[in-house]
Amino acid sequence: MTDTEILLAAYDDQMRGAPPTPPLGVTYEQDGPLLRIVGQFRGFVSGPRDLGVHGAELDRLISRQRDFFAARSSALEWKTRGHDVPADLPDRLRAAGFVPEDQETVLVGRADEMAARQPVLPEGVTLRRVTADADMHRIAAMESAVWGQDWGWLADDLIGQVAAAPDEIAVYVAEADGEVVSAAWLAFRAGTEFASLWGGSTLAEWRGRGIYRALVAVRAGLAVERGVRYLHVDASDDSSPILRRLGFRAVTTTTPYVWTPPVS
Repeated sequence: MTDTEILLAAYDDQMRGAPPTPPLGVTYEQDGPLLRIVGQFRGFVSGPRDLGVHGAELDRLISRQRDFFAARSSALEWKTRGHDVPADLPDRLRAAGFVPEDQETVLVGRADEMAARQPVLPEGVTLRRVTADADMHRIAAMESAVWGQDWGWLADDLIGQVAAAPDEIAVYVAEADGEVVSAAWLAFRAGTEFASLWGGSTLAEWRGRGIYRALVAVRAGLAVERGVRYLHVDASDDSSPILRRLGFRAVTTTTPYVWTPPVS
């Protein structure tokens, strides 16, 4: 096997099930081959590499998820990967009213290699690990500014994760003159060799100055301290080139298919 095949096999084997501890108010359910997550800002569905169902049976499985969340007036994200089977799953999701969002690249890297890199932060910028609710709201406000939409839900999500399992998430902010200019978090996955890197959005005027790379390095260092072997990222087109230069390998792609309840 090539190194990329080894990393993909580890990802498929260890990263396709439920995260270790649900945030407060969130529940995990199983429907056939699918993991269903209820209670987040929108519903979430994911499955193994091979769902093991085809044709009309697959259509019924899709409709059942859509109808489950429709009864709760909730949107639903179905997370797909580019190497999954059956290959016609995306077409069947579209036929059921799901709409694809932006494709991301699934990257896997070795934590010790990422921790060895120590980029220099811009003058006046500091990194700090945070746990307070107020800091999570500051992160959400920064994300709202970056993306031009209300990301207030993110504060509630991070607060819930920290409250439910403080040892399974580490949230960091990059600050300049008291302002949050970037933020990122590390999610540990008990019982696996993996931890996941999330976040990393940075205010436009602070991009290209090493902050994102510094946030990767500090989280990788913590992962190594905790005995983590692999780091996983679902990377946007903006962050993927940076991470590949750091040594991450692209193993597949992921595309969220989203169903939204009709407006009554």
